[in-house]
Amino acid sequence: MTDTRQSVRDNARYLREVRPIDPEEIWEYVDGNPHPAVVRQVLRESVVELGIREREDGAFVPVEDEPLSVSFAGVESFPTEYGELLETLLVDEYGVGWPDGDSGERLRETVREMKAEYFAGSSVEYDEETRLAYALYHLPDNYAVVQYVCSRLADADLLSTRLRVLDVGAGVGGPMLGVHDLLPEDALVEYHAVEPSAAGDVFETFAEETRTGFETTLHRDSAEAFTPPGEFDIVLFANVLSELDDPAAVAGRYMKSVALDGSLVGIAPADRETAIGLRETERALERDGAGVWGPQVRLWDGYRPEDRGWSFDVSPDLDTPAFQRALDSAAGSEGEFVNVDVQYAFSVLRHDDERMVDLSLDTDRFARFADSERHVSNRIDCVALKLSRDLSDGGNPLFKLSDGSERTDHYAVLTRASTLNADLSRATYGDPLVVENALLLWNDDEDAYNLVVDDETIVDRVG
Repeated sequence: MTDTRQSVRDNARYLREVRPIDPEEIWEYVDGNPHPAVVRQVLRESVVELGIREREDGAFVPVEDEPLSVSFAGVESFPTEYGELLETLLVDEYGVGWPDGDSGERLRETVREMKAEYFAGSSVEYDEETRLAYALYHLPDNYAVVQYVCSRLADADLLSTRLRVLDVGAGVGGPMLGVHDLLPEDALVEYHAVEPSAAGDVFETFAEETRTGFETTLHRDSAEAFTPPGEFDIVLFANVLSELDDPAAVAGRYMKSVALDGSLVGIAPADRETAIGLRETERALERDGAGVWGPQVRLWDGYRPEDRGWSFDVSPDLDTPAFQRALDSAAGSEGEFVNVDVQYAFSVLRHDDERMVDLSLDTDRFARFADSERHVSNRIDCVALKLSRDLSDGGNPLFKLSDGSERTDHYAVLTRASTLNADLSRATYGDPLVVENALLLWNDDEDAYNLVVDDETIVDRVG
């Protein structure tokens, strides 16, 4: 059968450049003259390797390497079929009453321990029980976040119909499932995952649910020890950099495996330490020559930010999955074991000059944030990215701004809303804004600059 498979592939490699490959026609040219159904099955199993797809008429044709188009309107819920598969794993491990009794309490206690270790800055060790507790608590938000980030790359035409993805620290498979469901069915994906722990067992279970054309390979190595096989269009670090002893060194080594037109994508939770840590890793790689695509775009040539870098996006909460509800309600809890928040920091680095926002600034008109000290108590015009949702706690709306040159944090404070400044509130994360006639003040309490946006201020989204 091995010789037959190779003969089918050899014939397909030749014919793909000549005409559509029809199993009903080529079987007689294959060693051993296998049945056309066998030829078709081999071709289906080899679509990623051969770069082909099956048409409705049953023939196989080449997939052109061109920008990928995705249809993405957000994530409302974790797919039921994946949730049912997770519950099957839980039933296999603990029985049908897994949320109750001793098993339920052990799972809840494991979740509590994971939270405590996380906030203490300790790495989570995945054993047989931890892997399922982690999946219960984190699988849905990991699934959603990677789609919000990667859809930005697709919108910028930075993903192609043929992709090689390397997922470093793949965990139980949330990012893998998210990428799988984000991409259209005609995309061909070679997905390599690096995960040495017991979490890889759960990953393999979910990987079996992927479609034809989405080919997964799990490598049971640590991030530090793994040697990437070739170059990749996406090298993904999802919620793993903060667990490494030297994240900049590890990410820097993997940057060498990013294709010339590829991206290294870092994702971290929104809390202060991990989000700032992600930005520190980004800046270390930039010093070594990588280019920052976003979100903190360097709008001014020759300037780099030196602020804390605590910036994160917030997307709508997910519907509560049935398995989280079951674990929570069995203990009479009120949401302790429900995790549907979608809040995350991200960073995208590349070898080229592509940027999430590409503007040419009028140096005579706009003030740089690097020069804010000289403009305190004056009204200024500036261009900046909106890098937060409303951060206020019931007071005046507050938004983080960045132009990539700042030495310390800058915030826009909306004191008087008007039709002229409405874009400040309406703009989404990463949108570029032109701000005219804002009063610049220094905030001693926060060690930050405040741009006061009032009824004399004009704010416009750019492009």
